Amino acid sequence: MDTTIEQPGDGTARRILLVEDDRELGPLLLRLFRGAGYAADLAADGQAGLHLGLTRRYGVLVIDRGLPAIEGLDLLARLRRRGVGTPALLLTALGTVGDRVAGLDGGAEDYMVKPFEVDELLARVRALMRRPAGARTALPLGAAEFDLVSREVHGDDGAVTRLSGREADLLRMLAETPDRVFTRAEIVRRVFPDAAAEALVDTYVHYLRRKLGAGAVHTVRGAGYRLGAL
Repeated sequence: MDTTIEQPGDGTARRILLVEDDRELGPLLLRLFRGAGYAADLAADGQAGLHLGLTRRYGVLVIDRGLPAIEGLDLLARLRRRGVGTPALLLTALGTVGDRVAGLDGGAEDYMVKPFEVDELLARVRALMRRPAGARTALPLGAAEFDLVSREVHGDDGAVTRLSGREADLLRMLAETPDRVFTRAEIVRRVFPDAAAEALVDTYVHYLRRKLGAGAVHTVRGAGYRLGAL
């Protein structure tokens, strides 16, 4: 297990956990983040990344998918199951639409395909740094509650419903402003920016209704969608 550890800098919000097994790219990215003013830890395999992710607090996780010991998506899933809600960016050579959907549904907030532009990577990290984990951990859904970290909806009858990453993103957007109607175009911009297909909105609304009940998302004819009643 190969781990390079930087000591804490100016707090969690400026710390990055980089999990990358490429012996050239990993140290290169570590220097890049340090040069941009971040404190950073580098883990060269999934097991080391899991250990650091569970024992230290970070502002952003940058995770390669093709990792030894624990694959990147599995690593992220394990962290999420243990309550680690730190925003995560998957950095990988796997770039099909299916790969991106799997990554975002698997709990990542962002997804970049190698090769990439350094300036764009830093910009995406800055954007994720503005989404600190733990700022809000749950949202009310009538008598139910939506856990933002575990992506689970807890019913007043004790039932627990697990959502995918995209389902959770859509429900969160609706639940944060429950009286607002969102157009399909707005939902695409905020939940499906990599796909830019309004048909996905209807698909994921269907998924939420199937899991949470037909009334979970209300259709406002000619306008869009808003949170319904669970």
